[in-house]
Amino acid sequence: MTSSPPAWLADAVLYQIYPQSFADSDGDGIGDFAGIEQKLDHLAWLGITTVWINPCFTSPFHDAGYDVADFLTVAPRYGTNDDLAALVDSAGRRGIRVLLDLVAGHTSDRHPWFTASAGDPGDHRYIWAPEDLRPPGYQPSPGSRPGWYRPNFFPSQPALNFGYARADPGEPWRLPVDAEGPRANRQALRDIMDHWLALGLAGFRVDMAASLVKDDPGHVETVKLWTELRGWLDGAHPQAVLLSEWGDPGTAVPAGFHGDFFLQFGGDDDGLPLRSLWNNDAGTVNEEWAPARPYFGAEGAGTPQTFLTAWRAATEAIGDAGFAVLPSSNHDFSRLACGPRTAEQLPTAFVFQLTWPTLPAIHYGDEIGMRYLPGLPDHEGSVLGPRYNRAGSRTPMQWDSSSNAGFSTAPADRLYLPLDPDPDRPTVAAQRADEKSLLHLVRRLIALRKAAPELGASGGVEVLYAGYPLVYVRGGRYIVVVNPGRTPATATLPAGVRCTAVEASGVSITHSGDIGAAGFGYGVFEIG
Repeated sequence: MTSSPPAWLADAVLYQIYPQSFADSDGDGIGDFAGIEQKLDHLAWLGITTVWINPCFTSPFHDAGYDVADFLTVAPRYGTNDDLAALVDSAGRRGIRVLLDLVAGHTSDRHPWFTASAGDPGDHRYIWAPEDLRPPGYQPSPGSRPGWYRPNFFPSQPALNFGYARADPGEPWRLPVDAEGPRANRQALRDIMDHWLALGLAGFRVDMAASLVKDDPGHVETVKLWTELRGWLDGAHPQAVLLSEWGDPGTAVPAGFHGDFFLQFGGDDDGLPLRSLWNNDAGTVNEEWAPARPYFGAEGAGTPQTFLTAWRAATEAIGDAGFAVLPSSNHDFSRLACGPRTAEQLPTAFVFQLTWPTLPAIHYGDEIGMRYLPGLPDHEGSVLGPRYNRAGSRTPMQWDSSSNAGFSTAPADRLYLPLDPDPDRPTVAAQRADEKSLLHLVRRLIALRKAAPELGASGGVEVLYAGYPLVYVRGGRYIVVVNPGRTPATATLPAGVRCTAVEASGVSITHSGDIGAAGFGYGVFEIG
C-alpha cells in the first residue's frame, strides 16, 4: 500500500520548461539554468507552484536530452549542478517547487553503462541478442561484445533491461524481472532519485514510464516495479512526487504514481481523450490517428464526451490515490495556438483547463498564446514522421520586443531554434501591459482556482450540458460555461439557480436560468 499524495500536490499549478528554449543568460543561443532563474518572477507573478524541467543531464542530444549519458551531472550547456541547486533555491524562496525529467527506460549509447556492456558479454544492464540472431529493430554492438542490442525509440537510445514479463524459448536472452541486470537497474533508479531529491528537488516526471518491462501484457510487471519504487519513495522522501508520462491515469496512479498526464498517446485509446479536446490536425500529426474534429475547434463539430468519459473512468480508478493531469500542450505535441486556431479561441481552452478537476500543466509560452511553428528542420531528433515535427512546439520563449524576443543576445542564426517570424507574435511584456490579454486571464483564473477549493483538482463536478456550450458545476458553488465554437449557443440551468459572474466574456445567464454564449464565449459564475 502507498501513502496519500503530499498535500501540496492537490493545489499545484504545473509549468513545463523546455530548458533549451526558455531563457539564455550567456548569449550562446541556448537556454540555461541561470536564464530560468532570472525569469522566476514571471512564474511567481503568474501563480505557478511547480515547474517541470525537461531532461537537463549530460547528453549528446540526439533526442534533445532524452538520450542521457550521465544521470548525476547536468549538461554543461545549461550550467553546473551548483547552478541547478541555485535555481531550486531561488524557486523555493518564491514558493515554487522544481521537478526534473527522469528518463527511466534507456540511456544514450555513450553512457558508461552501455560502453561497458558493449564490451562485456556477462553484463545484462541492457538487452542483448546473440550474434547469430538479429531481431527486428535491434542494432549492432559498437564494442567487442558480439551481438545486437535492443533500442528504445532511436538507435542511439539502448533500452535498459528491466526484464521480460514472459519467457520465449525462441528468444533466450529474455531475462526475468528479478534477474541481476534488472535488479541493478531498479536500484539505479533509486540512486538517481535519491541523489537529486537530497539536493532539494521536489520529484520527477518520468519519461515513458509504461515501457520498462518488455512484453508485459496489461503492464502487470511494470506496475509492480513502480509500486515497489513508490513504497521506497514514501519512506525515504515522503514529500516528493512522481508524475508519469504514461497517458493512462487510471492505470498509472494505482501503479504508484502521484499523477499521470492525459497525453496524445497512451492507454487503450492511444491518447484520443486529449486529442479530442485540442488536436486540429495542423501540427504534430501521427498518420495512424483517425481524423477527428476537436471540441475546442471553431467549427463546433467536436464533442467533449470522449474526454469526459475517459476522465470519469480514470477518476474512478484513481480514487484518492492521486491525480490526472491535463496539459495545454507539451514538447512533443502541438501547442494550443496551432494551424487555424486563433488567439480569440484560446481563452475558452484555459477556462476549461483551469476549472476542471485535474491538475493543470501549462507548456511554456502557452500562457501568452505562442503558436506551433510549422516547417522547421529536424533538430535534435524532433521529426518523428512526415507530419510529426516536435520542433514547432519547442521554439524560443517570447519575452519582449527586443532582439530575439528577449530570449537571447546571440545572433539569430545561433538560436537553438528559430523564433516565430510573425511581427505580431505575442510577448510577455506586451501582455503584461494589457489587462485584457490572455496572460492576465490565465493569471486571474489561477488565482481564482487557488482561492476557491471547489475549483481545484479535488472539488466535485456535475456536468449539466455536454455540447456547445459545455456547462458544469464545481463543488456546488460555481457554474462554468465555455463555448469553443464560433456560433452562439444556448443552454438552460435548472429552475431556481441564481448566480453572479466572476470571470466572463460573451456569456450571460438570465434570472430564469437561460444561458446565452457568444462564439468563443466563456464564464465562471458563483451560485447564490
